[in-house]
Amino acid sequence: MKRAKGKQSPSEEAILAALSTVEDPELGRDIVALGMIRDLQVSGGKVAFRFVLTTPACPMRSELQCRAEEAVRAVPGVESVDVKMDAEVRTHSPLKGPRPVEGVRNIIAIASNKGGVGKSTVAVNLAVALAKHGARVGLLDADLTGPNIPTMVGLEPGCQAETGLMPVMRYGVKVVSIGFVLRPSLAVIWRGPLIGSGVRQLLHELPWAADGDLDYLVIDLPPGTSDAPLSMAQEAPIAGVVIVTTPQSVSVEDASKAVTMFEKLNVPVFGIIENMSYFLCPHCGQRTEVFGHGGARQAAKKLGLDFLGEVPLDAHVRASSDDGVPIVEQESDSPAAQVFMLVAERIAARTSVQGFFGKTGTK
Repeated sequence: MKRAKGKQSPSEEAILAALSTVEDPELGRDIVALGMIRDLQVSGGKVAFRFVLTTPACPMRSELQCRAEEAVRAVPGVESVDVKMDAEVRTHSPLKGPRPVEGVRNIIAIASNKGGVGKSTVAVNLAVALAKHGARVGLLDADLTGPNIPTMVGLEPGCQAETGLMPVMRYGVKVVSIGFVLRPSLAVIWRGPLIGSGVRQLLHELPWAADGDLDYLVIDLPPGTSDAPLSMAQEAPIAGVVIVTTPQSVSVEDASKAVTMFEKLNVPVFGIIENMSYFLCPHCGQRTEVFGHGGARQAAKKLGLDFLGEVPLDAHVRASSDDGVPIVEQESDSPAAQVFMLVAERIAARTSVQGFFGKTGTK
């Protein structure tokens, strides 16, 4: 079918000018200047291009696609728009500091200054949530003296005792834990140099990128300001830390101490998660704030950090961890799983900001 006589085809310049009116709200610049528009093709009134986001877990993915399509359709002469959404995670590579982990673009550490706040549960579910968003993800259990990640991903302690430690794919995530090579009830009595050596080997001597680079390596740190967090900060460039706490004032005070420690180590803190924030009755839907509520949000505001989300107290989360199937895998529609998916998007967004501008996006 021939085009109407005298009707001009849009130019590439006009298309790019239209797209440059669309701004990425996290990065604060237009999508053309950010290099997100690739492989632009204009044929008559047909326009096609690839829209490359900074993370597959972008929380604004649908909105940005819609705005880009609308901007192009408004250009005179455009009859159709074909947008292919894609993602390309930038590598966190500071100019100086610890040497990068080969094949790992970004390291995200999950930390707390107090045990019993559900940090490992948060780490596992965030890793799986990032993978469900389409990212390539690894999970490292850095609690060398008390590893519990094997149970949470459904693997027997000591499952690699005879073969040697290697990453294992579980729920779309490459998982490593020293618990894979420790037989049940065997205690690891390590301090100082041994902890540092163990952390170094886990980071730099395992084939994390044997079948392609990882977008994110989530590290479950042991609680407190012990040797492992200090060694981790010295051995690898951490893109950002996520602090996990519960609503009680004592837990929030401990979270503040963890923030202070990482600031002294010049490691960015992305924000705070309030775990066990409230109990949602599975029978009547009534919300009960068992441990109080809002303490983490107030601490984040006081410390100038982002508040990343509230994870409800849910018996299914505990049961899924004991069963070795993370809640985001076992019950993806549950309130807790939905929170983890949302928090994963927010963390990915913070990592993108860090990759572009070297800042965490804190308030």
